[in-house]
Amino acid sequence: MKAYSRPPPLLPLCASVSLLGGLTFGYELAVISGALLPLQLDFGLSCLEQEFLVGSLLLGALLASLVGGFLIDCYGRKQAILGSNLVLLAGSLTLGLAGSLTWLVLGRSVVGFAISLSSMACCIYVSELVGPRQRGVLVSLYEAGITVGILLSYALNYALADTPWGWRHMFGWATAPALLQSLSLLFLPAGADETAAHKDLIPLQGGEAPKLGLGRPRYSFLDLFRARDNMRGRTTVGLGLVLFQQLTGQPNVLCYASTIFSSVGFHGGSSAVLASVGLGAVKVAATLTAMGLVDRAGRRALLLAGCAFMALSVSGIGLVSFAVPMDSGPSCLAVPNATGQTGLPGDSGLLRDSSLPPMPRNNEDQREPILSTVKKTKPHPRSGDPSVPPQPALSSALPGPPLPTQGHALLRWTALLCLMVFVSAFSFGFGPVTWLVLSEIYPVEIRGRAFAFCNSFNWAANLFISLSFLDLIGTIGLSWTFLLYGLTAVLGLGFIYLFVPETKGQSLAEIDQQFQKRRFAPSFGHRQNSTGIQYSRIEVSAAS
Repeated sequence: MKAYSRPPPLLPLCASVSLLGGLTFGYELAVISGALLPLQLDFGLSCLEQEFLVGSLLLGALLASLVGGFLIDCYGRKQAILGSNLVLLAGSLTLGLAGSLTWLVLGRSVVGFAISLSSMACCIYVSELVGPRQRGVLVSLYEAGITVGILLSYALNYALADTPWGWRHMFGWATAPALLQSLSLLFLPAGADETAAHKDLIPLQGGEAPKLGLGRPRYSFLDLFRARDNMRGRTTVGLGLVLFQQLTGQPNVLCYASTIFSSVGFHGGSSAVLASVGLGAVKVAATLTAMGLVDRAGRRALLLAGCAFMALSVSGIGLVSFAVPMDSGPSCLAVPNATGQTGLPGDSGLLRDSSLPPMPRNNEDQREPILSTVKKTKPHPRSGDPSVPPQPALSSALPGPPLPTQGHALLRWTALLCLMVFVSAFSFGFGPVTWLVLSEIYPVEIRGRAFAFCNSFNWAANLFISLSFLDLIGTIGLSWTFLLYGLTAVLGLGFIYLFVPETKGQSLAEIDQQFQKRRFAPSFGHRQNSTGIQYSRIEVSAAS
């Protein structure tokens, strides 16, 4: 009889919520690339219409970033996730039954709102529910889920390529992980305060639950920019991380993955497949590595190492491209173009078609908005197809570079190695750790609004980087553009060193107390990591 009174296995349930949330996010980001060709054939979409369809998810995500924080703080993290899954179900149903571009855009916008709201609520919910030892791994699991979801969408897109109206099934399958996540949530408490009410759950807590209840401080949105409790300093850390995450050019660098693969001898469809699946595997491996190190080496160490390697690798690509010129971005999937050719949805010709970017490359992010590859085409700056995650066949539509000559082969393989290092560095640094830190540094009363505020800058910065990419290349050239991204990564390294504290091994209450004491002021950024933490720990444990 006692067996029935045991609490549910909370750690596995929290892990499933994080993983399935990320999987849904990644799948929805990437699925549009496989659905775009059949949609173009069925609805006769122009380049501009394709871009509008792909970018509609971004519009919904931006809206969620603006209002989602208030929903999360007002109704709670668990309710926000369950509500976002209902919205996702409605959006997927709209897409599956859509009979016109209007309904497709509406469905994608609704889905974008749902996954953006869910991504914020998931990270906050899991970080509050688990203790310091598990927080890093479980929140980082969301990032791993994103990459797995992207790879899963590639596989499903390929499997459904010959299926009549297969794009409807592609959109519909996104509901499966969302429903499983909702099922897991039913067995979990609503939040930290409910957890504290159950004695058997306290060992899982991160130390914040005892503070909840009477006497909690109240914060307004404007407090994020005030000196009270060092909120301005916290906002500086949060905005700095999300902006440097995008300004290092990660989405745009990935747009050249297929070109770099092609330059070392992989031509046509094989370069696109390697760029998507190969880099996806690299991202998964790097994210899993970050999960193993984030609670040992610490958040700050991973950010510093990741940013340093990003600076070196993207600068390396820029230097190599001085000697080995590369093509400029993907081409638009124009309607009259290759649509009438034999390789219609179905055949492996899908991967060969010169006008079709077969599968998207993985993006990150996290939370990394799409529309990143959207502006890569000189003739069609609004290239329709490449706007979703790391768009695929970047230069599939262009005649690939000549086969590597003896003199340039080494440089081209160096560029490929730099690309792998860049992707890995982002995936164990900025990719998972940015969102983990954001879920830790704000007080619980305003955490949802603060997280959403920073997230809106993430999406906006991604859009800015994408829109400015062609103009930047036209002004200073591709090589100098990559070198500029390298310089930005160096500046990001300095920002992390001076401003970002180490939160490893601390409860949320202890992290909050550290910021309230202003121990993470910029001029002391790298020091109080080790010394300040010890004193705070003794003080907090004594108080509790």
